[in-house]
Amino acid sequence: MHHDTPETLRIIQCRHQGSVRAALVEGPDFVRLTDADTYTLARRALAEGKGLATTVKASLGDETLDYADLVASGQLLPPLTHPDPAHCLVTGTGLTHLGSADTRSAMHADSSETDDAQLTDSMRMFRLGVEGGKPAEGQVGAQPEWFYKGDGDCVVAPEAPLPWPSFAEDAGEEPELAGLYLIDDQGRPHRLGFAIGNEFSDHITERYNYLWLAHSKLRACSFGPELLIGELPSHLEGTSRITRDGETLWEKPFLTGEDNMAHSIANLEHHHFKYPGFRRPGDVHVHFFGTATLSFADGVSVKPGERYEIELPAFGRPLRNPLAPPTEDEEQTSVTPM
Repeated sequence: MHHDTPETLRIIQCRHQGSVRAALVEGPDFVRLTDADTYTLARRALAEGKGLATTVKASLGDETLDYADLVASGQLLPPLTHPDPAHCLVTGTGLTHLGSADTRSAMHADSSETDDAQLTDSMRMFRLGVEGGKPAEGQVGAQPEWFYKGDGDCVVAPEAPLPWPSFAEDAGEEPELAGLYLIDDQGRPHRLGFAIGNEFSDHITERYNYLWLAHSKLRACSFGPELLIGELPSHLEGTSRITRDGETLWEKPFLTGEDNMAHSIANLEHHHFKYPGFRRPGDVHVHFFGTATLSFADGVSVKPGERYEIELPAFGRPLRNPLAPPTEDEEQTSVTPM
């Protein structure tokens, strides 16, 4: 988006009287409604050649809502959605954070291997990022590991339960930053801002063989509840925790932001949007930027009823989602010839 203001704002999206509305976070307790949803506001900003923050402020009305009531009544939505979920693409990059290769290599092989020929593919990919993931301006850096997760139907609202498919061996959180984008009518990507993400993966399946990474990723995820519009701090410290009935079962700090990443965000964005199919006018993109901190790496197995909580103070309210019980496959997956 255009940067005609250095201001930082945080917005949410919620259901209100039968429609979807964006709202400005005015503090921990209240949000002020705008006249439209985030997608409409972003399209309006592009049409008027203004920054999203300016457009959000111009769209504010007098009505405020109680933030805690929105949470309690299940009205919170992801902070960016497309009216047609098929036009929201959810993707991500892995091995992007300093320390992430240690987590991955511990899952895949003996990380004491130092001879390049003996390195795991994960460690080799990580090294590529460390050596070439932050190119000079105008230069193209190393390609990251990349994966497709799903369309807008795989996104679970903040506070809502994350589904556990019956075929999944594990249901592990991945505390990450997510970049939120809109493609303009000329096919150019614009970043609306960033949100806290829980990329949610099956690490047992991934650990068995890294070529099953894609299988481990094709599942639900959540991001939000707040969309940060404005400059992303280069150093972010947060907390990832697992709770049950308010009691903390596992907790660990995590670092993100470019100071703690092997790749620049610009480099990760380049390698995503270089494909013309990801620059389709009107589409929304949600792109997860990776993590180095997993409860799975500490031997934790999250159980139904337990809740993931990912907190980054710069993003306001934490992202919280309970884990649903495993679903029994009632869907008929066998293929019928026509």
